[in-house]
Amino acid sequence: MSTSIWILIVVLAAVLGAVGGFFLARRSMENYLKKNPPISEEMMKSMMTSMGQKPSQKRLNQMMAQMKAQSQQANTKK
Repeated sequence: MSTSIWILIVVLAAVLGAVGGFFLARRSMENYLKKNPPISEEMMKSMMTSMGQKPSQKRLNQMMAQMKAQSQQANTKK
């Protein structure tokens, strides 16, 4: 085969690898964030305390449920 065909094959393989790697990394990050949410209940409690609010368990549960509903709504829009 000629050199131009080899160059075309190499460029095509690099582009396909980059696109495939992007989607694979995106899917793995989405799965990671579903399993390990960025804000936990303890973090929420410390944020409320630092803002001068006294966090009750009821209020923490409401905020966590609201964040979970927002993330599910964002996932269904995709």
